[in-house]
Amino acid sequence: MSVLSRNQMAWRAAQDLPDGGVVNLGLGMPVLVSNYMPADRDIFLQSENGILGVGPEAEDGYEDRNLVDAGSRRITLRAGASIVDSASSFAMIRGGHIDVTILGAFEVAVNGDLANWDSRVPDKGPLVGGAMDLAAGAKSTWTLMQYNTRDGAPRLRHACSLPLTAPGCVKRVYTDIAVVEVRVGGFVATEIIPTISAEDLRARTGAPIAIAGDCRPLVAPMIEG
Repeated sequence: MSVLSRNQMAWRAAQDLPDGGVVNLGLGMPVLVSNYMPADRDIFLQSENGILGVGPEAEDGYEDRNLVDAGSRRITLRAGASIVDSASSFAMIRGGHIDVTILGAFEVAVNGDLANWDSRVPDKGPLVGGAMDLAAGAKSTWTLMQYNTRDGAPRLRHACSLPLTAPGCVKRVYTDIAVVEVRVGGFVATEIIPTISAEDLRARTGAPIAIAGDCRPLVAPMIEG
């Protein structure tokens, strides 16, 4: 089965960002979204280390070691960008000024509960970082993750088995095989890759999942990585 790559998943999430929105990208896969901003929209990306107006990742040979995001990637700045201290950055987050945050996730529950950290990871300990503030403070929380674990276990579940980052916050999930919305009645698949059936999708989900009446094929341009 041909599934979406990490960059294709990031591209797909970027296509839904709102014009005029202030958007925070979490560590891991979500930061890749900055490379695929729709050209017809004016979007300000916020980084919790104190940047409003993150641009695409810097090209090789053009990096500025003074410009990094919260994940230490060498980045660029878009026109009109501002650099602030960490306290001001988190005031934006906790004050409800972030329209959308896209976070990585280990598990999402049918009621929108989010688990994106695990204190049991060897040698790392709890690494929740600013995700709790983002999940609680952003107007809308989306996640970007593989549909299943490497062992094939479902990440979309009745209830999270890992410590919660925030309860009831996730509105949309972008994965390698489907786009899923978290609605009042539970999970609803709105896009599915053409090579997987609705029955297969249900079998790979740890909770009931409905198929939207207008469900579309999930497709993305050819992107390496």
